[in-house]
Amino acid sequence: MITGIFGLVFFLPAIAAIVLGHISRSEIQKSNGQLKGNGMATAGLIMGYGAFAFLPFILIVAAIAIPNLLRARIAANEASAVGAIRTINVAEFAYRSAYPSVGFACSLASLGGSGGSPAADGALLIDNQLSSGERHGYRLALETCLNTGTEHNYQVVAYPVVRNQTGTRTFCSDQSAVIKVSTGESGEDCLENGTPL
Repeated sequence: MITGIFGLVFFLPAIAAIVLGHISRSEIQKSNGQLKGNGMATAGLIMGYGAFAFLPFILIVAAIAIPNLLRARIAANEASAVGAIRTINVAEFAYRSAYPSVGFACSLASLGGSGGSPAADGALLIDNQLSSGERHGYRLALETCLNTGTEHNYQVVAYPVVRNQTGTRTFCSDQSAVIKVSTGESGEDCLENGTPL
């Protein structure tokens, strides 16, 4: 009966409940009334078979719910990646205003930092999680940064950590602050062929 109770929650004990229930009922019938517990053995059998009866319903619900949950998680991760790129764009222009001799920051660590007063190598413009380069299933990177003379460029790209699991699209932006989306895997492809959001 105990394995039958656990079988209602976990599937494998239901198998044990059926096997042990049949063995127990057989032993009770052979004992000619010396052994008791026929009701408990029967209850264990009923719960074990009940778990098997509900298994198709559980599998159908799981088959419907799991893909929907995965799509919802991917959509939330992609929205977070777009938000992170917006934050980095704002931080880059604030960084360039604060440090005009440097230009744009070429690393996320330069935009971030940990306490103290702002400096060119840690401007405290973004939080530590964002400056680590990974957020909600997306890997963020500053690429093709250039600060020479009058030319100041940067490119921020957000790649899914595991494509088709944490995200399906690549997001990017540059000094124009236009965020683009692409199904390709490279940042250059995103900037050249991406669709503006």
